Formats: sequence, C-alpha cells, structure tokens
Amino acid sequence: MGIGGISMWQLLILLLIVIMVFGTKKLRNMGGDLGAAVKGFRKGMEEEKNDVTEKLEADAEDSTDAAADTTTESVKEDSAKNEASQAN
Repeated sequence: MGIGGISMWQLLILLLIVIMVFGTKKLRNMGGDLGAAVKGFRKGMEEEKNDVTEKLEADAEDSTDAAADTTTESVKEDSAKNEASQAN
C-alpha cells in the first residue's frame, strides 16, 4: 500500500507520464524554482523571527528602565514622608 491508497506501481506509472509530458529539463527547472521559493520563504520567516525577538528584547529593556525609575521615585517619596513625619 502506498500513499493514500495509491500503490507503488501506480506512483511509478504516474511519474513516467509526468516525465513524458513535461520532459526532464522542464521538471528540473520547476524543481529549482520551487527550491528557490522555499529557501526565500524560510529566509523571510527567519528575518521576521529575528525582528520580533529584537522588538521583545527592546520592550523588556524599556519596561525594566521604567520600573527602575518608578522604584526610585517611590523611594524618594517614602524618604520625604519619613522626614515630614519625623519633623512633626
């Protein structure tokens, strides 16, 4: 049993018919074009993945900086409140 109920002999006969209709040179060119398209797709996906990763890292860095600024401000406010309460 082959793929999806098609036997190996049926696949070989189909392959021979395709070769007779298109010829080996045209099939070779189509294979090369398909390979180039897949390669370009993979490259594009990798570039997109890198862009998303860089953006996430930049956002994480920005949020860390913002959290540090907020912490510094709250420490200053707490110090001011402690000094005011001690003065009273």
